Amino acid sequence: MTAVASFCGLCLLLVLGKFLRVKIPLLQRLYLPSSVIGGVVGLIILTAFKKHIPTAWYEGWNDLPGFLINIVFAGLFLGAFIPGIKKIWNIAAPQLCYGQIVAWGQYMVGIGLVIVLLGPLMGVPDQLGVIIPVGFEGGHGTAGGLIPVFRELGWSEGGDLGLASATVGMVSAIVIGMWLINWAVRKGYVQNVRTFDKQTPHERCGIYPVEEQPRAGRQTVFSDSIDSLALHMSMVGISILIGYIFKLGLEELNAYAPESVQSLGILTSFPLFPLCMIGGLLLQLFLNRVKIGHIVNHGQMQRISGAALDFLVVAAVASIRLELIVKNWLPFMLLVLVGILWNIFCVLWLADRLLPESWFEQSIAQLGQSMGVTATGLMLLRTVDPDSETIAPAAFGYKQLLHEPFMGGGLWTSIAIPLVIKTGGHMVFLISLIAITFWLIFWKLFLSQGRKFFNPHGN
Repeated sequence: MTAVASFCGLCLLLVLGKFLRVKIPLLQRLYLPSSVIGGVVGLIILTAFKKHIPTAWYEGWNDLPGFLINIVFAGLFLGAFIPGIKKIWNIAAPQLCYGQIVAWGQYMVGIGLVIVLLGPLMGVPDQLGVIIPVGFEGGHGTAGGLIPVFRELGWSEGGDLGLASATVGMVSAIVIGMWLINWAVRKGYVQNVRTFDKQTPHERCGIYPVEEQPRAGRQTVFSDSIDSLALHMSMVGISILIGYIFKLGLEELNAYAPESVQSLGILTSFPLFPLCMIGGLLLQLFLNRVKIGHIVNHGQMQRISGAALDFLVVAAVASIRLELIVKNWLPFMLLVLVGILWNIFCVLWLADRLLPESWFEQSIAQLGQSMGVTATGLMLLRTVDPDSETIAPAAFGYKQLLHEPFMGGGLWTSIAIPLVIKTGGHMVFLISLIAITFWLIFWKLFLSQGRKFFNPHGN
C-alpha cells in the first residue's frame, strides 16, 4: 500500500497547492506553480509532523523525481514539428548566442566564487558551485532528476541544495523580472506591457472559463483499437527504452575507455534523462521518415510531460532535507546572490549589445528561463509582448530547440557534474570561460552586423 499512499499524498498536495494559488493573491502575483506551492506545504508538514505521519505516505517520494524526469525529457520532441536548421538559425542565432553565454556564465561565477572565496574561507567543496546552473538554468526538474547522480557520486546533499536553489531562483526570476519590466517601461524600452493588474480574475487564478477551455491535444487513433493516451504513453516508454539502451552502451564503453577516463566516472554516472530526450528525437524522426509521424500529437505529449513534471516537483520539493540547507546556509545564500547578480548583469548590460532587435523582450524571456523554467520565461515575455508583435517569441522558442539539449539538464550538465566532483572545479571553470569567449568571438564574427560591443549604439 506504500505506492497507493504516496501517490494519494502527492495528489492531495497538488490540489492543495492549486487551492492556495486560487485563494491567496500574493501567490497569484508571484505566478508560483501549484506544484511548487504544494511541495512547500508538504515540506512544512513533514518538517513539523514527520514523527506523526506514517512513512507509507512519503516513503516513495525520494525516488520518484529520478524516474519522472525521464518522462519529461522523452516527450520534448515527440509530436513536435522540427523546422529546418537554416530557419531556426536565421531567427534564433543571436538569442542562442546570448542564452549560451548566460548559461555558461552560471558555471563560471558559481564555481569561480567557490574556488576563489568560499572554498579557502569556508572549506566547501568545489561542486557546491554547480547548484547555480543546476537550480537556476536547470530548474526543479533537472535538480530532482539529478538526485540519483549526486548519490552515486557520493554527494547526496547536491540534490537538496539544487532543489532549494531552483525554488529561490524561480521566485527571484518573477520578482526581479517584474522589477526589470517596470524599469524598462520607465526607460521607454517597452510600451505594450500587460501587467498583473490588467489580467482577468480567471487568468490570475489560472482557471479557464468554461467557454474558453482549450484542447489538451488531439486523438490520433480510434479508441476501439488503442486508446490515444495509451499510444502516446507507449511512445514515451519507447523513447525511454532507446535512452536506456544508450546508457547501457555508455557503461559498456567505459570498460574499454582509458583508465584516466574511467576514473572520472562520466560514462557510468551519465544520467538517463538527456538520453531519453535523444531517444524521443530519434523516434520522431523515424516516424516522420516512414510517413506516420502524424500519429503522435505534441499537445498530448505536453500534457503527459506536464503531469510528470508537476508530480516530480511536488515530490522533490517536499523531500528537501532542510538540515542540509541550514548547514550550508551562508555559502548557499552567497552563491544564489551571485547567480542572481549575473543574470541581472546580462539583462542590463549584455543583452543590448548582443541582441540586434527587441533586446529587452528576448533577454527578459531568457532571464525567466535561466532562473526558473521555460514557463517563467514565457510568462515574463507575454507581459512585455502580449500580442507577440516582436521577434522574441519565435526567437526564444527556436533557441530552446538548440539550447536545451546541451544546457539546463542537457548533455553538458550531465558531463559537468561528475567532472567537478571527480577532478575539482578548475577544469569546468576553464571550460566555461573558453565557451563564453567562443560565443563572444562567434557573435563578433557572424552576428554583430557592425555593432560595437562596448558602444552598440555608436554614441
